[in-house]
Amino acid sequence: MSSRLIGVGVGPGDPELVTVKGVNALRAADVVVVPVMDTGERGRAEATVLHYVPAKKVVRVVFALNERTDRARRETAWDAAGERVAGLLRKARTVAFATIGDPNVYSTFTYLAQTVARLAPGTVVQTVPGITAMQDLAARSGAVLTEGTEPLTLVPVTAGASALKDALAGPGTVVAYKFGRQAGEVAEALRVTGRLQDAVWGSALGLPEESVRPAADLDGAPLPYLSTLIAPARRDGSRGGKL
Repeated sequence: MSSRLIGVGVGPGDPELVTVKGVNALRAADVVVVPVMDTGERGRAEATVLHYVPAKKVVRVVFALNERTDRARRETAWDAAGERVAGLLRKARTVAFATIGDPNVYSTFTYLAQTVARLAPGTVVQTVPGITAMQDLAARSGAVLTEGTEPLTLVPVTAGASALKDALAGPGTVVAYKFGRQAGEVAEALRVTGRLQDAVWGSALGLPEESVRPAADLDGAPLPYLSTLIAPARRDGSRGGKL
């Protein structure tokens, strides 16, 4: 029988936001891999997983999660992580990889799956969807993501503030991920495009240090890296106006 690698989305941080299917996949797996930075500190995925499976079943694998500039170092880390997981798959029928949010939305799992496919041909790769930070922030802030025919644009601000400005100049709701280190540029983009008033940002969602505030409070100071912004579409307030 082929081994299986399952990417399990465990949500943005609140253990109660892991789906029933996700919990079942974690518990049924022989091994649960969690990504950690080379500093060794416990990440959100690991903290969430430990609510549902015993620590003895969890394997911590180092990823270059915070590497943005040194491509060679990043690739080396991906290769090493892939080798480690491929080794686990040679001994275990099913390995689950826990990732915050959803495994198909800006997830480390994508790169791991590509590497494992090369190192362990025949491995069956599956994913279990997870609740994303934008969904959680919308619920906690009351921001409506889409109505009627409105588009929804998701932008990682690591791509540059210009990409965010272009999105904000267009129609529909704009969500920005990973903007904490560029909070000043994000605030300026919201002001320039006239999208500041209804926008909201959040960080550490579902955790004790959670912060959910109007984007108008942004003063340019750096925020946690995994901050999320929602700039709702321009609406006239009428019910069903965008149908």
